[in-house]
Amino acid sequence: MQDASTAPPVLVREIALADGQLAGHLILNKPRALNALDLEMAELMLGALSAWQSRDDVMFVVISSEGEKAFCAGGDIVSMYRAMQETPGGIPEFVQTFFTVEYELDHLIHTYSKPVMVWGAGIVMGGGMGLMAGASHRVVTETSRLAMPEISIGLYPDVGGSYFLPRMSGHNGLFLGLTGASINATDACYVGLADHYCQTDSLSTVLDTLATASLSPDTVSAVLNVALSQVATAPDERKPAQIEPLQSTITAACQGESAGQVAAQILNLDATDNRWLEKAQATLAKGSPVTASLVFEQIRRGAKLTLAECFTMELGLSCRCAEFGEFKEGVRALLIDKDNQPAWAFTHIDDVPDDVIAYFFTSPWNDAHPLASLETQS
Repeated sequence: MQDASTAPPVLVREIALADGQLAGHLILNKPRALNALDLEMAELMLGALSAWQSRDDVMFVVISSEGEKAFCAGGDIVSMYRAMQETPGGIPEFVQTFFTVEYELDHLIHTYSKPVMVWGAGIVMGGGMGLMAGASHRVVTETSRLAMPEISIGLYPDVGGSYFLPRMSGHNGLFLGLTGASINATDACYVGLADHYCQTDSLSTVLDTLATASLSPDTVSAVLNVALSQVATAPDERKPAQIEPLQSTITAACQGESAGQVAAQILNLDATDNRWLEKAQATLAKGSPVTASLVFEQIRRGAKLTLAECFTMELGLSCRCAEFGEFKEGVRALLIDKDNQPAWAFTHIDDVPDDVIAYFFTSPWNDAHPLASLETQS
């Protein structure tokens, strides 16, 4: 057995199928770090997926993880914090490189020419959502806990959030982006972030079924659906819904002309006897006013953009966040000093000037955009 200290952070394997065919299998392999996505992991995954896409013998790809706690709990924000410390008031080269590679990876999953099954057991947050959102077969389990919690660190829901959040019904995307609310597998299926609800320990059963199936490019997606349906969790055994019972309330609260108006409406909801809603309100109340303003604007803009345009916009946004300082301060308070007392740039959402938010959406590049090639890949 390979020593954990020398094992690669992503295991790249190939699964033998019938008739000499193969499946690619990527396993996130940093369980002690909750499989948080770092630059090396993103580069390994991008390289493997690119190679498999051009091979006729690879029928589909599976992305799963080691460890029981998390599929992927986010990105490597500690390394980004260190880079921001070294480049105060500027855009660190490392931050730009990390986000560029991560978004290339996420975009490739969205546009992949073969089915991609993501086994999202445990924590799926931030960067983990980026890996999962674009897959053709998104699986959640009884242990799944999904969130875009960037409002607590002064970033914003990136990794394609500008595309998938505004496309949720009932303003659920805006609510989840503003509150950073954590949702379970039942909620994930309801809002359209997942396709299948299975038991965590059933992945091996699914892979065994697929290993003996007769597959062709035209049938592989349907065969995957059948294999997953055979291990699906019965409706009466699923986690209680948190969002659906509140749908009309969420929809009404998230209708407004500004981030401040919507936030106030969410905070004024009666959360009596609803700990989930109460926690969502508390996170919004303590979160970054800049992030709340960015979330409102990114969703407004993202609703009208293509997938590639969303990722292009997000790279500029993320670099501006690194430059502005709110992101660095949020990471410091949550993960470095752990005092949970971030000194946000503004006290209230309504205090954030419109021109400050407009600046975040300006391009940091006078010449070619680092993600310009995505338009031709879509």
